[in-house]
Amino acid sequence: MKALSIAATGMLSQQLNVEVISNNIANLNTTAFKRQRAEFQDLLYQNIERVGANSSDAGTVVPTGIQIGVGVKTGAVYRVTEQGNLVSTGNTYDMAVNGRGMFRVQLPSGEDAYTRAGSFQLSPQGQLVTAEGFVVQPGITIPQEATDVSINTQGEVAVKLDGQVIPQIVGQLELSLFPNEAGLEGRGENLFLETPASGPANVGVPLTPGFGGIVQEFLETSNVNAVSEITNLITAQRAYEMNSRVIATADEMMSAATGLK
Repeated sequence: MKALSIAATGMLSQQLNVEVISNNIANLNTTAFKRQRAEFQDLLYQNIERVGANSSDAGTVVPTGIQIGVGVKTGAVYRVTEQGNLVSTGNTYDMAVNGRGMFRVQLPSGEDAYTRAGSFQLSPQGQLVTAEGFVVQPGITIPQEATDVSINTQGEVAVKLDGQVIPQIVGQLELSLFPNEAGLEGRGENLFLETPASGPANVGVPLTPGFGGIVQEFLETSNVNAVSEITNLITAQRAYEMNSRVIATADEMMSAATGLK
């Protein structure tokens, strides 16, 4: 009775599917969150009669054979990197990337991390930092006497000082691209780490070929679609229920077989 173990793999897979969907829904309002999608694969097949095997001495072959599947497994949990909507915040140090690219920040360990969440602030030293205090690379310091800060689409940070008509450039923001953004490792706190699957970071200036532009006083919203996620949740729930029904049916069949006299 393989149905018991087959249905069990289905229930486990749908349980993980629900967990992925629930995480998407939980991060519905997380800045620049990228939704995830569980992908499934069928397991190895048991060949009762192999396809193409000889069925007689005359050289005839079995056209279809008999293959029994043994269930399902989770092949991957894929991160969908499509851009979310850009919303105005009115905050000087909020930035969104319109197009491809991620901000690079330095962790306390000295390791680089990457993020699309541009809700930045200033440290006590006037450096541009994340909400956790991690310095945004390549390290930009805003003078305390600055009366106004502007950031253009190419990432140039300019400040206006008392007595000066022309703004002064104090830094240049950079963006990082990866051959496979879905291969980045999620660290939490809206940060990602480079992995062998993501490929090395390609650092460049915003609006150069392949790179997006910087939009000041805007933030990127989560790309989670609430209606789609609720629909996926209902579908996963029904699949889980059907697999549990298979287990109940298999149990009834085994009970009937053992009850024969």
